Amino acid sequence: MAYIKWAFILTFWLLLGGLLHYTLPQYDIVRIVNTYEERQDLTDWTRIFWSSPDDQSANLAGRDVQFIQGVRENGKPIVYRNEDTGWGWPFYFKFDTANLYTEANDAISTKDNPEWVSILHYGWRNEFLSTFPNAISIRQVEGPDHRVINWFNIIFLTLLAAIFWAVWVRWRRFREARIDPMLEDFGDSMDAAGDRITEKRGRFRRWLNSWRS
Repeated sequence: MAYIKWAFILTFWLLLGGLLHYTLPQYDIVRIVNTYEERQDLTDWTRIFWSSPDDQSANLAGRDVQFIQGVRENGKPIVYRNEDTGWGWPFYFKFDTANLYTEANDAISTKDNPEWVSILHYGWRNEFLSTFPNAISIRQVEGPDHRVINWFNIIFLTLLAAIFWAVWVRWRRFREARIDPMLEDFGDSMDAAGDRITEKRGRFRRWLNSWRS
């Protein structure tokens, strides 16, 4: 029973951690090298990794998606998609896909004359599933050593931890005040019932033994 309990707890925290890691904003310092538009097939389960900003795109099997290609300081490539999130989840309320595409094109630079930008995004890059993080905004920075303090994540995760702590403390107090006494009373009742049954069995056995003698 203990293994099932801990497996359930571990699964819950893994799913919650994965959801937060996918949804919360992240920053990358990159050099934009190209932008392009490509037709994407949205017929399998990986559709959940693509935005559905309107009813029409939600019913289509495929649509044209804009992409932004970048290179990190260490030379590793990273590709972002550029889609509106609209009023849906996650709640970034992004409606400026065309403007962001223009900003990305304007920020294209070469290796000899690099121009570094900070790209705010959410989501994962997975080559096997062909998933791409969604770029939310682009801001020019001084260089690849620029560091961005993600204040939103710090505040959000602190508040979330405080909420979980408050719920856990109140649940523990409720359990100690209400549930544990009930379980103890039930256990005492079961022990008392077991003792009575044992006593009755003993009397019955003594009665049988008296007839045998």
